[in-house]
Amino acid sequence: MTKDVIALTERMPDVWSLVAGLSAGGPDLDVRSAGEGAVIQLCDEAGRPLVSVEAPLLVRVAGEAARLLGPEAGDTGVPVWWTEARAATGVERAELLAASFAWRLARLCGGSVWPPAAAADAEAARSGAGAASVAPAAAQPAVDVLTERTAVVLQDRPVVAMTAWLSDAIRAAAASDRAVQIVTPATSRLSLPTRLSLTGLPSRWVVRDDEGGGYYDGLSGALLRWYDGGFTPVEAEPERTPVARAFLEGAEDTGERQLALSFRTVQPAEERLVLGGPLEAAWTAVTGGPPEGWSTAEPVNLPWSCEALTALARDRAPESTWVVAVGRADRPAIATLRVARTARGVEQDVTLAFGYGPGEKPPLDALPDLAATLVTEHRLQSLLVQLRAARRDLSLPARVEPPAVPVGFALGADETQDVGLTFARRTPLPARPVPLGPVARPGFYYPLGDGSSPSSWALFEQLMRHLRQPG
Repeated sequence: MTKDVIALTERMPDVWSLVAGLSAGGPDLDVRSAGEGAVIQLCDEAGRPLVSVEAPLLVRVAGEAARLLGPEAGDTGVPVWWTEARAATGVERAELLAASFAWRLARLCGGSVWPPAAAADAEAARSGAGAASVAPAAAQPAVDVLTERTAVVLQDRPVVAMTAWLSDAIRAAAASDRAVQIVTPATSRLSLPTRLSLTGLPSRWVVRDDEGGGYYDGLSGALLRWYDGGFTPVEAEPERTPVARAFLEGAEDTGERQLALSFRTVQPAEERLVLGGPLEAAWTAVTGGPPEGWSTAEPVNLPWSCEALTALARDRAPESTWVVAVGRADRPAIATLRVARTARGVEQDVTLAFGYGPGEKPPLDALPDLAATLVTEHRLQSLLVQLRAARRDLSLPARVEPPAVPVGFALGADETQDVGLTFARRTPLPARPVPLGPVARPGFYYPLGDGSSPSSWALFEQLMRHLRQPG
């Protein structure tokens, strides 16, 4: 498994510190830049990359190291400089050099190395242990195996996050019409942004089953095999795929819950428009305050700012902008936001999740007021609220979890007009819809239950059939 090593330092690693750390590998190694200077590579005498180092990132959002790296990250304070090194696949010397680099950087700039075991690897690197290099699999450091139809990424982290490297690999794979398959041990989990990126088969999360042997899909449990340049399901019988036993184990209800909101707003493309307002409004309605931080990748490193988000989106226009936001360490919350300019205006697509422990109650009674705010102030198009039995920390394990249950659905004012006001108001549901906004042009919030019964799906499907009929 490819080793990623991270130096968490108190001071910014300058160029001389980076060179000193990289030179720990020996005089026969060459330091080069790649990715328009964003990546520094340590190459052997033949020019083949052994270690790729991403530009240091200043993280000013508390709790990010613990969220993504687990207890081994220690009590990392903020601000902290996050410098990540990735070794070439299957090359022992490369793994040792990555560890040596991070260890030297932490010594020079004050800080620690993750994982802590990298310190032993650094000692081995200084003793000269290692083997010859092999050619890199692809131009993207995150890609370990590249075939005609698949880009395979090997990860061995507690949480597989949407890092800048992984995001670049996904974009490059899409541009070359390849699927992305992330391979991890069964102990790894996915962050919400990474989970949302794995849409559309044959892209998938591939889990190594050390106990049962072989591999399985971390989202469906389907047994997998390597065939024709990618991981594909094993078919024991026609149209039937066996499920790994490890995926079905440990599915007991711990009392933890996740409240998930998915919504879209469409606002006029005006010069005074400030982006991120709908996301901030939803966050505040549920937690009492705005997000803690945001970024274009994980770890999230910037304090929350609608103005800074707006400036970034304008710089990238007409291309879309994708960002991730997180909450305080004591109130787990994470969201993805995609901003795009369309013929209708500026669309903001939000997927937002909040985590709750056994003794915590999701504020379902705040949902109608939230929907009203989105309708009256942010031009809501639609909103779906769901509740599921899942981890409070909002990460996704490689085992079966109960499906989410719909709690409520909201329709914006423009969409209500399209459906027909009378038709939108009179539904076959047992609970009456809650009108939102002005009486002349209202939206509606449709209660679907408290999230305790899967029968709410039948109500939701009934509502969708009703609203799709001509008004």
